[in-house]
Amino acid sequence: MTATRPEAIPLIGQFIRLDPLTEQDLPALHRAIGHPVVFSWGYGGGLAAYPETEAEFVEWAKGNYHFETGIPYAVRLIGGPHDGELVGTSTIADFDLRREAAHIGWTAYDPRVWGTAVNAEAKLLLLDHAFSSGFGRVKIQTDDLNARSKAAIAGIGATFEGVLRRDQPRADGTWRDTAVFSVLAEEWTEVRAALETRLSRNAGRPVLYRSRIE
Repeated sequence: MTATRPEAIPLIGQFIRLDPLTEQDLPALHRAIGHPVVFSWGYGGGLAAYPETEAEFVEWAKGNYHFETGIPYAVRLIGGPHDGELVGTSTIADFDLRREAAHIGWTAYDPRVWGTAVNAEAKLLLLDHAFSSGFGRVKIQTDDLNARSKAAIAGIGATFEGVLRRDQPRADGTWRDTAVFSVLAEEWTEVRAALETRLSRNAGRPVLYRSRIE
């Protein structure tokens, strides 16, 4: 199948829906992820890049999310007491149609939904969107120091490919080593089945907030 750029359309699951992120969503996104703990392990360039105020976050987000070249999504809960609330973001971008390659990243969630069904279903929806658009390889990567993120990526069934050393500068002037994972089209049936089985354990139970992690 020849890859085509995915459409910027809502992606709807059992526990969450992904809507194309707009600038109007940014204040709500700041309330969800604008916490030092989210940035402390390298997100957005690390803690030194942390935009503390809403205005700072909005300006930072305009330059860090791929509004023009990718599809940034707002992650919203479905059902339960927090129905419709924005709890994070993830983006599919870096489209290389000739090589049938794409990248899912720029992902962050409200700490109150860490460890819930949110990330697994977000990856299920985004990966399915990519492979349905003809992509053969989807990359997912993180700072090699971010053990939580690496465990989450491995937990959705992505294969660890290795570490790119001294790959990107952090905001504090140090250099990030990047841990690279991927899922291939021929692996998707098995990976999707595992994600669906994992999500089925929470069937009928909406996502509830956990105590905020400080």
